[in-house]
Order: sequence, then C-alpha cells, then structure tokens
Amino acid sequence: MIDAKILLADLTRLLKRLEDDLRERVLNPASEVPELRIQLQAEWQAARDAGRTAETFESWAGQVITQAGVHWLLSCVFLRFIEDNGLVERPWISGTPQSGRLALARDRHEAYFREHPHQNDRDYLIACFQEAGALPGLHTFFDGAHNPVFRLGISGDAAMAVMQFWQEVAADSGALIRDFTDPTWNTRFLGDLYQDLSEAARKRYALLQTPEFVEEFILDRTLTPAINEFGYRQVRMIDPTCGSGHFLLGGFHRLVEEWASKEPGRNRRDVAQKALDAVAGVDLNPFAVAIARFRLLLAALQASDVQRIAAAPDFRIHVAIGDSLLHGTRFGLTATDDMFQGAEHFADTGLAHAYASEDLAEVQEILGRQYHAVVGNPPYIVVRDAALNATYRNHYASCHMKYSLGAPFTERFFELAVTGRDTRPAGYVGLITTNSFMKREFGSKLIEQVLPRLDLTHVVDTSGAYIPGHGTPTVILFGRHRAPVGEAVRTVMGIKGEPSTPDDPAQGLVWSAVVAQIDRAGSESEFVSVVDTQRAMFAKHPWSIGGGGAAGLKESLELNRPALATIAREVGITAVNGEDELFLLQGATHIARAGIEHVRPMVTGDVVRDWSAAFTPAVWLYDDEFNLLDLESLPRTARYFWPAYSVVSRRKRFGTPMVERGLTWYEYQELYVNKLRSPLTITFAEIATHNHFVLDRGGKVFNRTAPVIKLPTGASEDEHLGLLGLLNSSVACFWLKQVCQDKAGSGIGRGVQNEAWEARYAFNASNVAEFPLTDQRALDLAQTLDHLAQELAASSPAALLASSCPDQEPAGPSRRRAPPPQLAGKVRELGDVMCSASPAEWGIEE
Repeated sequence: MIDAKILLADLTRLLKRLEDDLRERVLNPASEVPELRIQLQAEWQAARDAGRTAETFESWAGQVITQAGVHWLLSCVFLRFIEDNGLVERPWISGTPQSGRLALARDRHEAYFREHPHQNDRDYLIACFQEAGALPGLHTFFDGAHNPVFRLGISGDAAMAVMQFWQEVAADSGALIRDFTDPTWNTRFLGDLYQDLSEAARKRYALLQTPEFVEEFILDRTLTPAINEFGYRQVRMIDPTCGSGHFLLGGFHRLVEEWASKEPGRNRRDVAQKALDAVAGVDLNPFAVAIARFRLLLAALQASDVQRIAAAPDFRIHVAIGDSLLHGTRFGLTATDDMFQGAEHFADTGLAHAYASEDLAEVQEILGRQYHAVVGNPPYIVVRDAALNATYRNHYASCHMKYSLGAPFTERFFELAVTGRDTRPAGYVGLITTNSFMKREFGSKLIEQVLPRLDLTHVVDTSGAYIPGHGTPTVILFGRHRAPVGEAVRTVMGIKGEPSTPDDPAQGLVWSAVVAQIDRAGSESEFVSVVDTQRAMFAKHPWSIGGGGAAGLKESLELNRPALATIAREVGITAVNGEDELFLLQGATHIARAGIEHVRPMVTGDVVRDWSAAFTPAVWLYDDEFNLLDLESLPRTARYFWPAYSVVSRRKRFGTPMVERGLTWYEYQELYVNKLRSPLTITFAEIATHNHFVLDRGGKVFNRTAPVIKLPTGASEDEHLGLLGLLNSSVACFWLKQVCQDKAGSGIGRGVQNEAWEARYAFNASNVAEFPLTDQRALDLAQTLDHLAQELAASSPAALLASSCPDQEPAGPSRRRAPPPQLAGKVRELGDVMCSASPAEWGIEE
C-alpha cells in the first residue's frame, strides 16, 4: 500500500525536475523543438483575445508547464495503480518484484526498444499511454487531443528518470519502493496529490479538499431530499467546482445504493452507469478533473464487480475541464423547459473560447442543463488576472469591488439548480464557502440583490468549527432555486469556537453541535444556537449571525439610533503609496543615508493601540498646500527613487496603471488631502483583535491600514474625545465584532483560537461609518485616558531618544529613564472602567 505523505514528497521533487525540463524545451529560444513555443503563444493569444487572461506569455506559459509536468506524473500514477492492483494483465511501467511483474515491465520496455531502436523513454511512455487509452473507460485520461503529455513532451533524459523512479527498489529488502497494491482501491491519496503536489497550482486555483464529514453533511441536505422528491431515476447532481471529486464520489455511492435497493435485479454494470450518468462535475484545473475521472472510474469498476479493465464496459464519465462561471447556459428564475433537451441546443451558449486542455462541447453540454442538486466547495480567492476579473464582473451581479470568487459561484450554484415554478419543484443547493461576503463590502450586492430573489433556507455558521485545511472562516448555505418561500431562514449561529484541535475533526465539539442542533429551532448549547431568523434580516448587508443572543443585542443597539456617518464629514483611508518598503523610512539613519528632502510622520494600523499611535517617517512629495512637487526639485529624493522606477511605475490605481490615469510615476498611489487639511483626526487600526481608536492632533499622514474619521470643520477637541470614548467602549467592541469580518479561523497556518480575544477582525471604514451613536459620552474618562496615553508615549525610550541631541549629551542616561510605572497602571485601570460599560448605559435593558 502506498504511503501518501512519502509519495507526495517524492513526486514534488520529481515534478520540479520535469518543470525545469519542460521550461528548457518550451521557453528557451534555442530549444530543439521551437514549435512548442509557437503552439503555446498561439493558445495564449487566443485566450487574451477572448478576455480569459491578461497575463504575460511567460507567466501564463509557466502554469501550462506546471500542468503538463503534473499530467506526466499523474498519467504514470494512474497506470501504476491499475498495474499493482491487477486491473491489467501485464504492466507497462513497473510492478512488485515478488510477483514477477517488475520483470514483466522491464521485458516489455526492452522489447519496445528492440522494435524502435531510435526512440527514447518519452516515446515509450507515450506508447504506454496510448495503449492504455484504448482500454474501456480510460480514453478520457489518455485523450491525445486534450492531455498535455501528448502536446508538451518531456525530454528523453527526463523520461528515463521517470522510469527509474517507478522501478526503484529498496536496497535492504529488494521490495518496490512505490507499491500501490490496495485491496480496497482507496484513492484518497489522489486528493492529497491534487492539493499539495504543486504549490504554484495550489495558489492559482485555491486547491482545497473538502473533508468527508462536510461533504456528507451537505449531501444529506441536498442530494438525499432531491432523490426523495424527484426520484432516483430522474435525479441529477453537479459539483461545478469539483476538484478531485469528493462530492462526486459521495453522490455516486448514494445513487448506486438507491438503484441497487430499489431494483435489486438490475445488472450491476448498468447500475454503475446509471449512477455515473446522474453525477456531473466541472473544474478549471485540468489535473483535478483527471483525478476526479479516475476516482469515479475505479468506483464504477468496484460497483460493477469488475476485476480487469479489459472486461469492463466503456463507462461514460461526465466530468469536464472548463470555467463554470463562463461556460454553459445562464439560468434565471424564468428558465423554460426547452433548456433541458439535448446538447445540440447549446452550441452557441456560454464562452466560445476553450484552452487546448478543454473539451468545449463536453463542458457546454454539462453546463447547458440544470440539476436537482448542486453542491460544492468553490474557491475563495480574489482573481488577480485583470482580464478574467473584468469578464466575471461583466457576467455576475454579485461581482462587486474586490470580490472573492465565492460570491459569483454562489450565484452560479443557484442558477444551475432546476428552477421551481408552477407545480415544478425546485432543485436543492448546498455549498460551503468563505463567510467574508457577510461583512466585507464586496458582499453587499450578493446579499442585497441576488440572494433576496432566491429561497435561502439555511445559513450555518461554521467559522468556529475545526475543518482541516480551511484557514478561512466559512459558512454553509442551503437553498432552493425558486422565489423565497416563508418568512424565516433557519440559522445556526456560532457562540464559541473549538477549544482545542480535536483528534477527529468530524467529532469536534462545534461541528457535533451544528449537526445535532440544526433541526431544532430554539436550541442552544455552549457552542451554537439555532433560530428561525426573519428573511428580511438576510436582505441587508452586513449579516450578523452571532449566537447566544448576540444578533438580538446588535439589533437593539441599532434601534432608532443615528449612525456615525451622520455626524462625520468623512470616514476612510487617507493615503496609499503602493510600495511601503520604498516610502516608509526606518529612522533617522535611513533618512540621513537616503538624503530625503521632505519627510512626514506616517501612522500605520499596526501601531495604533491603547489610546496612542506611534509613527514611521515616510517620504513626502507635496508642499504645504498638498500640491505634488516636481521630482527635479528634490534631487536627493530623485536619486533615492530612480533605482525603483520599474517597480514604482507599474503601480495601479483602481486596476489601471497610474501613468495611464495621467498621474506621475512617483506620487502616492492614492492621497485624499481633504482628510489632512484640518488637524484633529480620529484614526483606528483596521486589523486588530479589539477596537483601537486614537485622537491625533495633526501633522501626520495615515496609511491605508489606519483609516480615519474626520468630524466637520470646527468640531472641538472635546467633541472628538467624547466620540473617542464611545468608540473605545466595550459596547462598541461588541457591535463592531458583529458587523466586521473575522479574520481568524482554524486550519493550516492558524491553529485553533482557544480564546475569543485571539480572533483578529477587519474593522473596515464602511462598517465603522454605520456605528450606532448614543447621546451619552464618557468625556471625563476619555480625556483622562487620552492625557495619560500621551504622557506614557512621551516617556517611551524612542520618544526620549528622539528628543535628545546625541552630539551634545550622551544617550545613555536617556535610555535608562524608564516611563513612570504608575502611568501604565493608571491607563490599564481606567481602560478597565471604559470596558465595563454595560448595555444599560445605552438605554438597553439587561
């Protein structure tokens, strides 16, 4: 049996070898096969013309090379798996020495070269793939028109290394090092390869496996009721972002069981094909689709009791490479029956462009019909490619501002479900996605324009559950593709996160509470509470689904109270430079060495804490009236900037290069001078565990991570301090955490937050502007805290050193002067008083 971790490590190293080899053959102008570069350039240009990419050729070709390298390895893995598990009579590549199959593979290899003496191991492997592709069910993996191994060949030397890799035996035991023999035909290890084999592919496609317990939970509430409502003979399921096929396998097994139990006399091979016909998947990543197809094929062979592929039916597998957001038909609530006929009706639907790896007719057919259950775990990334980003934005109403792909995919999932109208029942939708749309600005259109038209039935907060690999906080949405039914949405609201990493994530305390309580409205445990929320609450951005009464308290705080935006002149960012490493200067030594003429203190969000804000000197390019200075008038600054010209000049403003907007190449990327004209400013930390608001009295500029609140011109210092006290209160902390995005979560690189205070939030300006105000202000406390914080800051070593003159008096004594300890203690004491403010002070009954 294969060791998945060792195999992954070994294949990762081999992949780098193949990538280097392909890069030399494809991108080197002096390559012995120049036609490979010409072929790829034509494909890249077609993609640019179709609006599918704005990448440079080199960047785009790099990911194609990675895909080709992965396909070379996966094609071998597929052959090795069926060889070692006896699915073919005679092996092509390798086999266990004890069974004699390694000797058979070597004999076959030698026989090939006796017949083809002028060929190399690349030719041999391609011949193996072609021969395998002629077997029933395997042509989808070894399709010469779409599999990149047939288009982008590795060198003979690299192919020899691949052959040696698979035939390697242990020196001490003589056993084959990589033995895939497994009586259960378990293919879970392929999911690990899918997710982790290529770091570049993982980042590009946001590769992430869905744990089995999450998949089962979603299928229980989508496919199972769809089977009951539509019947096992008619039901169809799709995962539009299928990845390595976890949802597809789960759906396939359920459907096999349905057919077998309802028609026990039906031929097992026919049952397997019926189940395969009811399951469809699409993914943008070619090697994800290859893995999903292979796993489904093996599952079908097992369900059919087939032991040799040569004796198997030629199973049809409906999984295709393509972009579910762009290919196929768009279905709204006005869909008609003629949309569900045959593939011939879909020739002109969806995007007409396809990459060489994509089968356009197949993907258009799959996405040209609707399904009774639509399930999946869509990618959560922000699309970096400008052309593709714009194309999605033009197609989906939910693509707003710096949107996550979770938004348009939510819209698309509902579209692909059968439309309910008249007496026709609607299809079921279930997906686990990032919860960032609930509170971040980009989610407003999804929440206010898209979801209100649909029958959202369940919102399940899973941000507190431990879901392996999911570093991003998540939510599970269930619904049906029809107009809203009923006034309530079943809501599972989080109260407390997982206290520690569970040995078995499926048995985690939070996840167990979700599963146990979702069908019990009004139930509450230590971890979640379940209520039926008025649908109207989910038609307004942002969402607040805090459990334990949190949502109700938030609503009470907002009731009949004006928002901060009604008294503030402006709330938002002041300055964005786009290159912090260049603009921010590391102290006096750096300034002196660089010789910068004009410097201004800049506040960044990470140093806005506990009623005070430190600062970093930054290059300043403007006069007293905030007019941009000519760089020629700043010769030393010019000398400092010129080495970075190529980087600085490529900065973009709202997606367009600054120079194309008529701006100079060196100025700040964004600068809103109206927020700098009056001295008094309230600034706050955009990313922090708690609310940190500070009053600044002028002379500074504020980085994008330190947004500001500007009151009307003429507002007094006491008015600012009164508001400051309110914003730093515990009630404000509670409200902000209900409406602002939690950036914590379990998973790789994050671990489990054992305490609520460990979670970091994005206190974005638009949500802060909606903060509800009360007439009461804790002005006395705010004045005292502000004064003590100033004294404490003035007593810090950095402040003392900055105020001393090194040339005239030694720095030593200044360094030895510690800030008065009573100051820090007094700040903490009064801060505790501020944090003890109760809802009663807001006029809310306990």
